Amino acid sequence: MMLIFRCLAVLAIAFTPAVGHAAPSGQMTITAAADLHEAMDQVVASYRRDHPATTINVVYGSSGVLTTQIEQGAPFDLFFSADSDYPRQLADHGDAGGQAVPYAIGHLVLWSAGLDMHGVKLTDLAQPRFGRIAIANPEHAPYGKRAEQALRRAGVWDAVAPRLVYGENIAQTAEFASSGNAQVGIIALSLALRPQMKGNYAAVPDSGFDPLVQSFVLTKRGADNDLARDFARYVRTPPARAILARYGFSPPAAGEP
Repeated sequence: MMLIFRCLAVLAIAFTPAVGHAAPSGQMTITAAADLHEAMDQVVASYRRDHPATTINVVYGSSGVLTTQIEQGAPFDLFFSADSDYPRQLADHGDAGGQAVPYAIGHLVLWSAGLDMHGVKLTDLAQPRFGRIAIANPEHAPYGKRAEQALRRAGVWDAVAPRLVYGENIAQTAEFASSGNAQVGIIALSLALRPQMKGNYAAVPDSGFDPLVQSFVLTKRGADNDLARDFARYVRTPPARAILARYGFSPPAAGEP
């Protein structure tokens, strides 16, 4: 009788579902700042290799416009901003499912398709030979805000303002510069590093503008989405951060999540 009992116990254990971290399935929609386009596509592809049962859609745009869309009920689960202010705004207004979490630090460069930018400084842009200069719209694009900051701190804003061309977001700004609609673009390093960007660039010193600490936040909709929560975890792992690093993003400062 004891032997039969033990056999039944073994069978019961064998057919008991394992308790642990289940691989997430389902679907979600990420919305992300335009500077992340190439990098986020790669991060999503990397994640899906280990989670093939998932459907992940990504919508790109300017952080300010995306914030407004989330506040108006757009069906997004995760929001990756080009700064930390917009995710904090969503959290403060009750439109987020958690707090803003830093995931990267962005950088600005002076990029041109036709001009030699090696050694060029912000102060040099006052020279007419640099022609039209593209920046993202400072009203709703964090990279545009930092570009304006940098130009003002360099003391050349008044000189270049009549020659500025504004992109709706940083991706459109890069397109203006690469298409010839502007001779120079003040764009994200992540976009300058794309293979299709056939030009050259000079770094804008980080000391010339407020740090571009980029954060993400779960939306209210995404707070109950297991896939969104797991992807939020994944983007802070070494494999995901290695992808971001290849596109010029620095990791958050020590002590930040």
